[in-house]
Amino acid sequence: MKKSVHPSRIEGTLVAPPSKSQMLRITAAALLAEGQRTRILNPSLCDDGVAGLLVAEGLGASVSISPDEVVIVGGLRPRTGLLDCAESGLCLRMFAAVAALRPEEIEITGRPSLLRRPAAMIEGPLRALGAVCRTREGFPPIFVRGPLRGGAAVVDGTVSSQFLSGLLLALPVAARDSRIEVGNLASKPYIEMTLRLLGERGIRIEHQDYTIFRIPSGQSYAGGDCRLEGDWSAAAALFVLGAVAGKIRVRGLDPDSAQADRRILEALESAGARVLRNFDGATVEKDDLKAFAFDATDAPDLIPSLAALACHARGTSVLRGAGRLRHKESDRAAALAQELGKLGGRVVVEDDALEITGGPMNGGIVESHGDHRIVMALAAAAAAARGAVTIDGAENTAKSYPRFFEDLAAAGGRIDA
Repeated sequence: MKKSVHPSRIEGTLVAPPSKSQMLRITAAALLAEGQRTRILNPSLCDDGVAGLLVAEGLGASVSISPDEVVIVGGLRPRTGLLDCAESGLCLRMFAAVAALRPEEIEITGRPSLLRRPAAMIEGPLRALGAVCRTREGFPPIFVRGPLRGGAAVVDGTVSSQFLSGLLLALPVAARDSRIEVGNLASKPYIEMTLRLLGERGIRIEHQDYTIFRIPSGQSYAGGDCRLEGDWSAAAALFVLGAVAGKIRVRGLDPDSAQADRRILEALESAGARVLRNFDGATVEKDDLKAFAFDATDAPDLIPSLAALACHARGTSVLRGAGRLRHKESDRAAALAQELGKLGGRVVVEDDALEITGGPMNGGIVESHGDHRIVMALAAAAAAARGAVTIDGAENTAKSYPRFFEDLAAAGGRIDA
């Protein structure tokens, strides 16, 4: 699907979509809450969120979905030996650990883009903890057979923290206490998100500065109601739209969230945008934008939106943490350089950094690379360009933010299908 975004004056108030990261975590916890009922209010029914629900159902949960709530009754008794995670890397890596609790062999797979994402970090730890695990030369599909008994394991957190979240979810119900040592942990805030959720569900885990985790065995998950936070990752693109093309308020966000991407407001202030924080979000308004530096190692999903911001800022901005972009839905570093370059953006990839020199942005035709965050970044850049930008593959926003273009139009964006 193609959509053309025209130069626009952005002004309005939007509600952030619910967090898909929280959605997937609470879905896994609800699955493990044996016989307990979990009700998720304000659910994320994006493509990734629905993939997680279908996987939980395949593993034995009872799932009821309506627009305003999802009800899950837990129980880990697989109905199928094949789990399809669609394009969700978190779903694949997290549920690999959960599925390994069962003695049946289970294959965990997904769509072609997911099959290119690294999974080698999963094999060794699952074997050390008692399960059988194999991949296709370090890539999905992943085959697991338990039971995951617990014990001691070392986890490499260089590429992603997602598998560690899976272990933290699965090991509390294992037969033995566990000790997990983690090296080079990326995205610590996402592990904090997992730990907060576990605490709310009655699970106890101790850690030493996110390097040693001690997990008592034989614990039980509680059910109950929960309401998802707004998604700071999705809101980042909206805030950048306000910073480059007008003024926008985004509601439904927790300023004290564990989500790493709440740091978007720091980056916007560094770039010279006007930022007004409040109890449920923030208002961001365009001003004289200047070059800025930002280390996104713990928040790599911010880089696409920040790249669009940098293209409209005077001088050369430096975004660090770009090495973690190479194993997402696309090679985001290369995709940003290529597609923003088509519009006149000057983006240079230097090892772990993007160097972006701002200047006038032109209209043109660009590609999504099958990546939801690339689409939203290109739309943000387009709103302040000198001509219309046609985005091929605009439908990919359904992965995390199905209403993105509707919300953009509601805030004054001029869009042609």
